Amino acid sequence: MTDQLEPMPADWQRALAVVAHPDDLEYGCAAAIAGWTDEGREITYVLASRGEAGIDTIEPAKCGPLREQEQRASAAVVGVRTVEFLDHKDGVIEYGTGLRRDIAAAIRKHRPELVITLNHRDTWGGVAWNTPDHQAVGRAVLDAAGDAGNRWIFPELGEQGLQPWDGVRWVAVAGSASPTHAVDATRGLERSIRSLLEHRTYIEVLTDEDPETYCRTFLSGNAEAAAARFGGTPAITFELFRR
Repeated sequence: MTDQLEPMPADWQRALAVVAHPDDLEYGCAAAIAGWTDEGREITYVLASRGEAGIDTIEPAKCGPLREQEQRASAAVVGVRTVEFLDHKDGVIEYGTGLRRDIAAAIRKHRPELVITLNHRDTWGGVAWNTPDHQAVGRAVLDAAGDAGNRWIFPELGEQGLQPWDGVRWVAVAGSASPTHAVDATRGLERSIRSLLEHRTYIEVLTDEDPETYCRTFLSGNAEAAAARFGGTPAITFELFRR
């Protein structure tokens, strides 16, 4: 594909990033988030799980708190101060009204204009199967962006003081095989590498390669691969759904 990607919209102030696990955003779009926080934009992270089933050698009761700690440190590197967890069970997150309700509640609470999530489709570009957690959370985010604005869907949220928010203007899907928009990765790339490195416990189990070399190669390679469709500039790509 050689069609040029459009720049992401810039006329917004608040974003909410909702993904399944610790490290999803660091693999997907942390360089873009670093650039946005530099501009004074407010970004909040919400994670459906604590990633407690992600490391075979560490039992979930110990792994969950460790990965939460690494995620908070990782977010801080790119200027994100608020990280929340919904406590769905890692590996078996189910798409359904419960997940939609929890995400709609987060949207009503934080009132973002832009919502960010990760690839919700069955595969990564047709070459690797996506996980059920990514599929469930990404799909629920797309639906909850509408649910959050409808007072008759999940009326119990209003009773809890979370009033409807119909101000979501876009949902941006990172890691999509069908991107439409992109963000210059240059300013935030180094911090995105450091941010991914904060997940050192997970990375050291994932690969025998030097962790910094692994992170740099993966993130720089993805950003540079997108340059051909973004005027030669290394970029983070998104599939943008307008609302």
